[in-house]
Order: sequence, then structure tokens, then C-alpha cells
Amino acid sequence: MTQVKTGDTVRIHYTGTLSDGTTFDSSAGRDPLEFTVGSGQIIPGLDQAIPGMTVGDRKTVEIAPDEAYGPVHPEARQQVPRTEIPDHIPLDLGTQLQVQTPTGQTVQVVVAEVTEEVVTLDANHPLAGKDLTFAIELVEIA
Repeated sequence: MTQVKTGDTVRIHYTGTLSDGTTFDSSAGRDPLEFTVGSGQIIPGLDQAIPGMTVGDRKTVEIAPDEAYGPVHPEARQQVPRTEIPDHIPLDLGTQLQVQTPTGQTVQVVVAEVTEEVVTLDANHPLAGKDLTFAIELVEIA
């Protein structure tokens, strides 16, 4: 059987879980995820797990933060005076917002903390700093 190698386009089904067993993403009920192995289209730890697999193979891989979404960067959290945020912007914890940097770049942030004086916005990826487990099945090598 043909084994996956770097540069191959593949399709996989996957379920990603956190160390407490919570599912954070899955292709169940959707089309398989298609990507080119080694191209940087998916997180490194998952990309590195695919070469050598053959169609129909299943495996479970544990991926440390450094091979997934990286560590939590404290400098990616910023406190903004509440008075600088327009009243129509929702400030519920966990709300995802887009902000613009002084250079004009758009950045996704999450409302992490709200007090009467300040709102803490977090630009870290929601899965940063977390160990991830992926159950994968190779569906196709294109």
C-alpha cells in the first residue's frame, strides 16, 4: 500500500480533545480535512504524524503546545480602559472581537476579564498552552 510522504495531498477525519477529554474540534459529520503534508497548513505536531500512514490507518497522537498553538504569551493580554470601548461592543467573558493595531493589522481577541475600570483582551489562540490529543483516520491520498 502507498504510504503518505511529505508533499502528498491527503484527507483525514479527526477528533481533537483536551487533556480533560473535552472535544474542541472534529470532522465528524463533515467532509474530511484536506491538506498538503508538510506545507504548514495544519499544526506541526499533527502534520508530522501523517507521513508513513496508509489509507484506512487510524492513530491517536498527543501534541504538546510547542507543536500546536504555542505557549501562552502574557504580553498578548492587554488591558484597555473601559471608557475607550464603545457601549455597543459586547463585553461578556469569552466574546471574540476584532481589534485593529496601530499599524492597521486586524487581530482576533477574546474578552478575558472585565472590571468597572478596565477590560482585559487576550490575543492568544484559545488553544495556546494546551496539550492536545488527536484521533485521526487517513481517508485518502490524492
